[in-house]
Amino acid sequence: MLDFIPFDFDFSPILPLGIILFDLLFLIVAIPIEAYILKARLKFDPRSSVFYAISINLFSNVAGWLVFFFIEPSLSTANKSEVLNYVFFNRFQSEGIYSLLFLIAFFIFFATFFFKTLSLQSLLFLWNKSEKKKPEQEVPLSQRRSSRRYNLNKIQQTNVVTSVLIANSLSYTAITIIIAICFSWQLIN
Repeated sequence: MLDFIPFDFDFSPILPLGIILFDLLFLIVAIPIEAYILKARLKFDPRSSVFYAISINLFSNVAGWLVFFFIEPSLSTANKSEVLNYVFFNRFQSEGIYSLLFLIAFFIFFATFFFKTLSLQSLLFLWNKSEKKKPEQEVPLSQRRSSRRYNLNKIQQTNVVTSVLIANSLSYTAITIIIAICFSWQLIN
């Protein structure tokens, strides 16, 4: 998996360093893209958008690895061999695996989208609940009314689900481009 790096790593063959580095690379790519979309579409301030992007990506990443580790023991011997061959050697044994891989990638995209949406909605709910506990300073009635109208319009104009779908789509597109570049680099060499 690290064939594109010009220098050699001498690590234990048991540690799937390539997968760990690619997972970190994918997080580094996905977080800024999704933070930008959350800032632009949901009108978060920059700090909040980065916080939410980091949170939902780390939650979905951990959940994805947990699902993988729960599903992996139940795989057939041939599928386990394919997974281990890809994780440790960055190649598949059979050519017929690519259609299954496309189907799995499609499922992972929507599962990640669903989990990120639930995570963001939960974080927003918890954040709003904790803010309500703080004592509010007295604000004039006219300012409160205009503020409520502005917040209501902001919520109606943008949708959390749509924003997460766009952010997830763009981050997965960037990750797919990176994977395509890495595979084309392997084909050249």
